[in-house]
Amino acid sequence: MNYVLNNIPVRTEKPRASGLTMVMDKGLSIREVEDFISANSDFVDIVKLGWATSYLTKNLAQKINLYQDAGIPVYLGGTLFEAFVIRDQFDDYRKVVQEFNLSFVEVSDGSITLSHEKKCDYIKLLSKEVTVLSEVGSKDAAKIIPPYKWIEQMQKELDAGSWKVIGEAREGGNVGLFRDSGEVRQGLVEEILTKIPEEKIIWEAPQKEQQVWFVKLLGANVNLGNIAPNELIPLETIRLGLRGDTFDHFLGDLKL
Repeated sequence: MNYVLNNIPVRTEKPRASGLTMVMDKGLSIREVEDFISANSDFVDIVKLGWATSYLTKNLAQKINLYQDAGIPVYLGGTLFEAFVIRDQFDDYRKVVQEFNLSFVEVSDGSITLSHEKKCDYIKLLSKEVTVLSEVGSKDAAKIIPPYKWIEQMQKELDAGSWKVIGEAREGGNVGLFRDSGEVRQGLVEEILTKIPEEKIIWEAPQKEQQVWFVKLLGANVNLGNIAPNELIPLETIRLGLRGDTFDHFLGDLKL
């Protein structure tokens, strides 16, 4: 840091097992990736190439190499996994993972109908080869999954070999964990946390108000995902109580 401030929360250090920030790259150029790494590499833990944007991204191998050379793992969005599976091309998907030397993958079923048993089979198989993140929740705002089902699916996916489970919110933060207004389904989150350890969950929280809510609930080292590249340092200030939204949260009894 550039100067000393007291009463700042202690952040976990990279490589982190908790306090993770997953950034969503929705199509950054090579120049933008270089600039992003230069300014933000200390604060980003994982980069997701959103949904199936990697299918269209120019210089994909170069982009992935830039992130990896900076010590930042990259994975392809879960929607791409689903696009391969629905076309009966799972083996081709594995070849893509190998071709681009990816050490992380995301397994999801937010856009396709897939039995949970089959989803866990994919997790078991892939976890023997790479680190698996699996996403729970639907991208369909009309599909409301009861809390017990979230818990059951998260636990089974962790048991199958997922490193972390991801709470679905999409890039807009208006489905899954959140109402269409962006408001957190507070009861859902709190019930999940009665059974699933918080360090095992990455909460997709693209909106500032959502990030603030999770930091106030779980502290500076909550795992958060689907963060826009230009919102990474702003998020870090929220984590550290250096933005108005959380300014008083970590001060304790400190008064003027």
